[in-house]
Amino acid sequence: MSAQTVTIASLGAKGDGVAHGADGPVFVPFALPGETVSIARVKNEGTIMSFGTTSPDRVQPLCKHFGPDGVGGVCGGCSLQHMAKPAYNGFKRQVLIDALKSKGIAAPVGEIFEAHPHQRRRLVFTARRREQGLVMGFMQAETHHVVPVEECPIASDGLISRLDAIKIIANACGAEHFRITVTETTTGLDISLDGLRGGLGDQERRAVTNAVIRLKDIARVSANGEIVIEPHKPLLDFAGARVMLPPGGFTQATHEAEEHMAALARAHIGKAKKVVDLFAGVGTFALRLARASSVLAVESDERAVKSLDFAARNTQGLKPVTVERRDLFRRPLMTSEFKGYDAVLFDPPRAGAEVQCAELAKSQVKKIVAISCNPLTLARDLSILIAGGYRVDHVTPIDQFLWSPHVEAVATLSKG
Repeated sequence: MSAQTVTIASLGAKGDGVAHGADGPVFVPFALPGETVSIARVKNEGTIMSFGTTSPDRVQPLCKHFGPDGVGGVCGGCSLQHMAKPAYNGFKRQVLIDALKSKGIAAPVGEIFEAHPHQRRRLVFTARRREQGLVMGFMQAETHHVVPVEECPIASDGLISRLDAIKIIANACGAEHFRITVTETTTGLDISLDGLRGGLGDQERRAVTNAVIRLKDIARVSANGEIVIEPHKPLLDFAGARVMLPPGGFTQATHEAEEHMAALARAHIGKAKKVVDLFAGVGTFALRLARASSVLAVESDERAVKSLDFAARNTQGLKPVTVERRDLFRRPLMTSEFKGYDAVLFDPPRAGAEVQCAELAKSQVKKIVAISCNPLTLARDLSILIAGGYRVDHVTPIDQFLWSPHVEAVATLSKG
């Protein structure tokens, strides 16, 4: 370890300050461009010891868990809470622009759709049992230490106000080390306990059940994917279609971002009669699109497929929705299978949809909406579609991971 003073030139893709020295870049978490900082350096990483000059873009963090000195490192959840909103928005937008440029894509990129405090409806906690009792919180960055949380300004009020109830349920399961995924649904909290060695025994199941009975606004508790107690079906609302979330199932992090992404998709697809939704999940976009178009929804997860299909069959006013279970990484839709469809939407995991895009690029589908939480794999996938004759009409950065370096994006493409 060595001590030195550096000047921060820029931010890296992970939100770290980057200083340039004779021996290469030095990455300094929680530092901002223009700041001069004294650091304790190990290899190419530095920890802030003191400030020489500070950036006008530095602001006081809202959350006490971020770090009392404003340089983070306590909670591990947020990495950019110390950055003023205009600079923060510009950084996220630039991450997307840089990813597109890396593949030679010069598409128009709009202003970012902003995230705001108290919107996040899904959180993942880590729980560990210590001598003093159960500790529940977030993992401190680069450590195995769990930071107990008492507040979280990114989380919805309906979620964070129930921290005590969540901890009561977690404590009742008796496990030593596990994860707790909590999602706020329209009917109450859906709590998924995962990573439980051996699952829950009869005694632990009774303890969890009794705890839930005494509490309010708990829709369901599951353990390792198995339902323990379900006072109410945990439901999400997709433009009037009520969908049951499978245990631990995926949903967009904020309702606001979800609505905006869906609106962008609908605007681009327009009056398309037949639409394919790839990596459809529980129907976040498929069920909304089905208000105006018939939809083929393709998804690999069996429980998500069943939830989507049930909602489609029991929602009035939808065009026909056909649901197919299919692993699109191993068995993508072939070019011939897109014949007769007017538009395609795809929203894959972070790995992207490289193999699927190779087939889609050869199709004659007129309109595509590509949604991604990874700008690098999005850029790769778009380059494949461009090589197949598509043009990128517009890309919109979406922030639903407040104060993190992650950015979502919606790209619209056309052919012909």
